[in-house]
Amino acid sequence: MTRVLIAGGGTVGLSTALFLAHHGVDALVVERADGPSAHPRATGLSFRTLEFFRQAGIADDVEAVAVRRTATLGKIYAPTLATADLPDTPPAVPNSPNVAASRHSPSVLRGTCPQDRLDSVLLTAARERGATVAYSTTLVSFEQDSTGVTAVLDGPAGRRTERADYLVAADGGRSEVRAALGIGTTGPGALGQPLLNILFRADLTPYTKGHHFANCTITTPESPGMLVTVDAEKDWIFHTELGDEPVDAFPSSRCAALIRAAVGVPDLAVEVLSVLPWRVRGLLADRFRAGRVFLAGDAAHAVPPLGAFGANTGIADAHNLAWKLAAVLDGSAGPALLDTYEAERRPVAALALDQALRRLDDPRLHWEQGPAAAAARAAAGVVNAPVVHLGYRYDSAAVLGARPELPSTEDVVLDGAPGSRLPHAWLSDDLSTLDLVGRRLTLFTGPGGDHRPAGDFDVHVVEDEEWLRATGIADGGAVLVRPDHFIAWRGRPDELGGAVDRILAR
Repeated sequence: MTRVLIAGGGTVGLSTALFLAHHGVDALVVERADGPSAHPRATGLSFRTLEFFRQAGIADDVEAVAVRRTATLGKIYAPTLATADLPDTPPAVPNSPNVAASRHSPSVLRGTCPQDRLDSVLLTAARERGATVAYSTTLVSFEQDSTGVTAVLDGPAGRRTERADYLVAADGGRSEVRAALGIGTTGPGALGQPLLNILFRADLTPYTKGHHFANCTITTPESPGMLVTVDAEKDWIFHTELGDEPVDAFPSSRCAALIRAAVGVPDLAVEVLSVLPWRVRGLLADRFRAGRVFLAGDAAHAVPPLGAFGANTGIADAHNLAWKLAAVLDGSAGPALLDTYEAERRPVAALALDQALRRLDDPRLHWEQGPAAAAARAAAGVVNAPVVHLGYRYDSAAVLGARPELPSTEDVVLDGAPGSRLPHAWLSDDLSTLDLVGRRLTLFTGPGGDHRPAGDFDVHVVEDEEWLRATGIADGGAVLVRPDHFIAWRGRPDELGGAVDRILAR
């Protein structure tokens, strides 16, 4: 028997296993593929996601596999890459919508991290911490009762039955678990035409001229599509329309010809590494929970890629759910705490989906910065990317006195309000206030108070006056912070009373 069974061994499934292991919970991940995907897929990690990895102890490992770059042009447009009108001198500083969020977080990734590289880190770390990851293994069926979930698995050794306390479905946008539960979805569904994702290797440095960019929309009628950076040197992705043709109508030779036309170099040396069909989708599950089964990642919300909201939102699902499952399983919280997973994560996913959809008509609303861009975003109902990634707020029974309204749609505001992420401040060379948050609730207070309440939580005294003012506890107040860095309560220490029991539903 395992405590948590996870269906799907992609980024979200592996993240769930890692975060559960961080909290001392063993998990079994089953994945029908015969190994990790070699396709990079998403490449952008948000500051918030990096905070999760910092807490789990893998920040250095993720940094080690990241693609480093000092500056980026963001999104560019050109008939072909060779004819792109690139500046003579690369920009001296990064130009990214996430730069504005850096002062709010201890975590900075100097570049991007292709999903295949990230998954290799997650897989190794999850296994080292006790998780079991079984490839070539399919979840055939499952049933749940009042005490657990019974699953039928089909793997290399044959068919077997596995009993678990809970099941997490991280099995993608076409989730079979979601379908088996009869959970519907809302949203536009499939968007645009079916696409072909071609991973290839070629030396494009003569045409990038020392520049880095997130992607380049190619407009030549001969091969329209989008070039996406993987490592900005030799590994790239080209997205183009698949149309009504089957994938096998695109052998390597045809894919190479499309890439040469998009780059604008007829004799370009191209090695096609992998070809995948895909389609942009936008959907939101009607529920994120059914009894002892939870939906996470694309199974709960499929988000168009513009904005890098999809994978980051899915990893945040895993981080939110893991500490709650751990607290219920070890008896420190009541089962009702698990109800707050859907209450908290579904509105965040709805925001991410809405914001990705709003950016489709005018991607410049995402990439561009400055007063004019901010005004254009406000007029279009577009929330600035750092706010979507880092500034969202929770409203649930696990937050007392929640203030869920966004103070700003343009600037990240972390003011110590219940439901918001704990403000970051450096307390020493490499110690953030976020690093003081452990595996259970943590009480933060300022110096000078005689009353230091004891209870089922850790206590830290912070002397940074600017941080105390920013957090709203400069005059003898305190904040109680959950293991996911979110503030669950704010008040005076002598008013804490039964807050812990209420937050943990016990």
